[in-house]
Amino acid sequence: MSDEPKRDVYHRPLLERLLGDKPSGVIIRLVLMSLVVGFLMSVFGVSARDIFEGTLEMFRNVLRDGLGVFGDIGTYIVTGAALVLPIWLILRLTKGR
Repeated sequence: MSDEPKRDVYHRPLLERLLGDKPSGVIIRLVLMSLVVGFLMSVFGVSARDIFEGTLEMFRNVLRDGLGVFGDIGTYIVTGAALVLPIWLILRLTKGR
């Protein structure tokens, strides 16, 4: 055990609480991880621009395709109601007798 008293988590400076450790240590670790990941990305031929463009394209596709489904919901409701409502009405009328 160390002779140095442990600081309570809630008594640490705000920046240290947000980052989870001392800012200098976090910055050094982030720079080293970025260096390794950047090297690996360049080895595999992936650039940051490719990632950003791919992300934007994905969101465009989600909005285009996903919102198109909402446009068809009204058609689905009417089509389903053509079968559900008559069955419901028949069951309702026969249950009352």
